[in-house]
Amino acid sequence: MSRLIQTWLEPFDWEFITEVNRGLCKQKNALHKPTSDGHDPARKLWEESRSKKLHLVKALQICRQCHRLAPFCFYNGNTFAAIARDFIAELAPNLAADKAHILRSIAGHVVAGTATDLEEKQLEELLAELENVR
Repeated sequence: MSRLIQTWLEPFDWEFITEVNRGLCKQKNALHKPTSDGHDPARKLWEESRSKKLHLVKALQICRQCHRLAPFCFYNGNTFAAIARDFIAELAPNLAADKAHILRSIAGHVVAGTATDLEEKQLEELLAELENVR
């Protein structure tokens, strides 16, 4: 099986995500509170996806979807980008340090919805390289 298909989200339950957001808000003196519209749908999407084996790109897309659902008042993008960088760190030993840094950076941009066409192409190339590493 591909090293890019795993249960990427499994280690991160919703309580952990909530604590990441709480920490980010505390650091910036911002209100930490769930939103009335986005919290439950984001939590449901996350919990339904956690135990599934997903391609890395799909896991990043779920992080982006949760960010866009805005489950918290502030720092949704930062919260889910931090989670994505955490699960991508597992791939770092298989890449040169500069490429691992690029992968983490692009992952954050994918989650935030700001990845450029060039970054999307770099992501494809890095993932193809990872597929070929044995």
